[in-house]
Amino acid sequence: MDNFPRLNLPALVAPVLRRDGDMVRIYDGCRNAYVKLTPEEWVRQHFVGYLCGVLGYPRSIIGNEVSLRLNNLSRRADTVVYDRHGEPFIIVEYKAPHVDITQEVFDQIVRYNMVLRARYLAVSNGLRHYCCAIDYAAGSYAFVAQLPAYGDMV
Repeated sequence: MDNFPRLNLPALVAPVLRRDGDMVRIYDGCRNAYVKLTPEEWVRQHFVGYLCGVLGYPRSIIGNEVSLRLNNLSRRADTVVYDRHGEPFIIVEYKAPHVDITQEVFDQIVRYNMVLRARYLAVSNGLRHYCCAIDYAAGSYAFVAQLPAYGDMV
């Protein structure tokens, strides 16, 4: 874990790691499986810890690596949080801590949202986080300081 920097997220995650030969895996409670530990996965597990531990979202409504079809191509949204009706509410795109959050990252999540139509979008490299709320009726979006808590979901 020396290769993974301290992130700008609450230290709520006690990573469960295991070694498979030369590969280190981290337990993903949303997928109920051990997955390859990469810098992006390190960010995902900590961000999901924030969603659950600070914002109160139950793991049961969070999907990691959610498949979707975009322009006849298979894609995967990094994390999708569903509302109480099973509809996408938040999409989160992760990058490794050393990767800058650029317009290209926002373009990627917006393309995914053309299919999923979530109310909130977030991008994070574990050090910097950006969140925006989508207003479909007005055809606009606004950056927000943080994502809504589970109890505030409307």
